[in-house]
This record gives sequence, C-alpha cells and structure tokens, in this order.
Amino acid sequence: MALKRYGVLVGTVIGRRAEGGVDSPHFQVHVRGGGTEYRVAVNVLSQQSPSELLYLAVEDFKHPVLDVLRTVPDGFSDVDSVSGGAALDYIRGNLFDRAQMRPMPATAPGPDNDLADRLEFFTARALADPDARIYAIGERWGPESGVPDKIFGFSPGNGVHDIHMNQGNSGSFTKDDGVWQDGGLLFRFADQWVAIFLAFQSQTWHTDDTTGHALPGEPGPIPGPTDPHRTLRIIAALVNPIGPAPEPETVTLLNPGAALIDLHDWALVDRLGQRMSLPAMELPAGDALRIALRAPVQLGNRGGTLTLLDPNGLKVDGISYTKEQVAEEGFSLVF
Repeated sequence: MALKRYGVLVGTVIGRRAEGGVDSPHFQVHVRGGGTEYRVAVNVLSQQSPSELLYLAVEDFKHPVLDVLRTVPDGFSDVDSVSGGAALDYIRGNLFDRAQMRPMPATAPGPDNDLADRLEFFTARALADPDARIYAIGERWGPESGVPDKIFGFSPGNGVHDIHMNQGNSGSFTKDDGVWQDGGLLFRFADQWVAIFLAFQSQTWHTDDTTGHALPGEPGPIPGPTDPHRTLRIIAALVNPIGPAPEPETVTLLNPGAALIDLHDWALVDRLGQRMSLPAMELPAGDALRIALRAPVQLGNRGGTLTLLDPNGLKVDGISYTKEQVAEEGFSLVF
C-alpha cells in the first residue's frame, strides 16, 4: 500500500519533548511552518524485536537532494515517490553508508548515550537558532478538526510521522512498504546540514524495486563483519572531463576481495534510474578497472548518484556527490 501522504515539513523548532515508557515511545518535536503548527513524532523504540532502532547522524551532510530541499517552502509539501526529487530512499538514494548505522537504546542512564539524548542535542540547537530550519520527511497526518494535539496542545492536531526507513518491513508493517518514501530528519544551520537516519533492525536492506517489500533471504540494514554483497566498490569517477559535452565520463571500480569477479550482467544505475551494463569481462582480485560510461547513464556536473548492481539486481555499492564537490575539468572525484 505504501504511505498515504508522503512529503516534507519545513519550519522552525519551537519545542520538543521526550516520551518515556515502553508503549511505542517517540521523541516529539513542535514545529511551526508556513503559519501552521505541527508535531513531528520520531520513533525511538521498535515494536518488533530487537527493540533498539538503528541510528546515524551525518553532521556535515552533502547530497544532491539538498539542492531540491532548499527550494521547498515552509510548511508541509507533498513529495512524489520518485528518484531525482526530494524523496529519500535509504537503498537507492546512496544517502549514507549503512555500515555506519548503530543500534541505539531509546533511553539509558547517563548523558549522551541514547536516542532521546541525540535527538535532544540537535533539536535544542535548532530551537536556539531562529534561522535554523528543520526538514521532517515522512507521512502527514491531520489536520484533526476540533482535536487539540495530544502533546503540545495546539489545535487542530496536525503533524508528520514515519521519520524512518519505510521499506523492507515484516509482519503487519509490510503494508507501509514502498520505494522512494523513506523518512528522515534534517537540520539546516548556517554552516552545515545535519541529517538523521533511522531504521528498524527487523527491516531488510534489499527490497523489491516496485513494492519495497523485503526480498527473501536478504540481510537487514546492518551488514555483518563480512558483507556478502560488498564484493565490488566504486572508488572514483571522472564527472567533469576536459572538453565540450558530450564528455567521456568514467567510473573506476575496485575488486577488494580475494577472488576474481566476472562482471557479466553487472550494471550501473544513475540518479534518474537509467541503467548501463558493465562490459563482460573478469576483474582479478585486488585490481581496479576504469570504465567509460555510456548513454543513457550520466553523472552530470550539478550533482548525482551512481549505484552498482550485481547480476541479481542487488545493490553492492553506491556513491553520491554534489555540484560543489565536482572538481575542475579533468580531475576525478575519489570516494
């Protein structure tokens, strides 16, 4: 079914509250955007085992999605669940390295050691800065006519939830599955963007490209000590070659393992979902290979992504870059 109303709320933080207890607690954020008040409900505990959420804060976030988000006005805006816009997809959007996510308890004794503490740190910083903006991406609820908000008391009740990965679910939560509809919490400060990503340990990393349902037998968001899928890496890309367009863009792949890899049926996919097959050749262990990109796949000088898929269509690696990161002509970006 996917989420009913997916979008992004932009506004200023005017309050926050951490909920206790074990009955689906949330970290609640009071936001004013476009003259309307909203509550952003951020899950801090899973109803399924393991209960601890996976958490990652990227404190100097850079990604081409920011160019789109900068244009979104204050208030709630609906977002199409497609690539190349403001929608998030933890798997296909190359937003972060999933191996950096860590389980985080909802609450724990002591300072700065649980999810509520981490969310408190960033929301408090935004509350103290009148120029800061929060971008809450998830599912809209309300307005609930005649019903005041149960946490902050404003009326009518109104807000955004599902601020987490929204695909690869299990049990009754599979109804929420979809692609390009993941949630996230971003803060825009004068000197940086901060992005917070959350996922449930019960969710699966590899999902169907149409339904977002978990693929059978695939691992969850956190790989083990040896990730069976990360057998080939994107290590560099020549985004801005010397000369006029169309320029001969290239990507460099590395086989970091101990075994030879047959590249037959492997593919690269760009930010718009355009696909290119890799040359049918073998890449020895430890070797790197520079490949010329062919239409329709393109990188572009204004930011982009590139995803590497194995013969089964599963993501093995992915990179992203912004227009500010594009080097002068002839220099490669190194990842």
